[in-house]
Amino acid sequence: MMNYKGYLARVEFDDEANLFHGEVINTRDVITFQGASVDELRRALEESVEDYLAFCAERGEEPEQPYSGKFMVRLSPDQHRLAVLAAKKSGKSLNAWVAEQIGREAQNELGLDGNTSSAF
Repeated sequence: MMNYKGYLARVEFDDEANLFHGEVINTRDVITFQGASVDELRRALEESVEDYLAFCAERGEEPEQPYSGKFMVRLSPDQHRLAVLAAKKSGKSLNAWVAEQIGREAQNELGLDGNTSSAF
């Protein structure tokens, strides 16, 4: 993964074209880039994000921020009850407990250690 100004990008290598292709993954807007080397790829990511920000400014639109930190999740009544009970048992608010659980599971899924989330 690459990171520029909070925009996270996934990179793949195209063996036939002998190029790296990248795409910003934490916005709904499409931001892509490519390069033949890591340095070229890094510059291309920075240029693509800057182009995106300039394009939004020209149109008088706010660029989509990577994430606001808020989202709604729908649970069954049983899941909601269990989450509330687990949060109370741990002495945390439901919000704090859910955020901790999601963070832990996301890090496990992505194969990250516990100290990596601040880099995003």
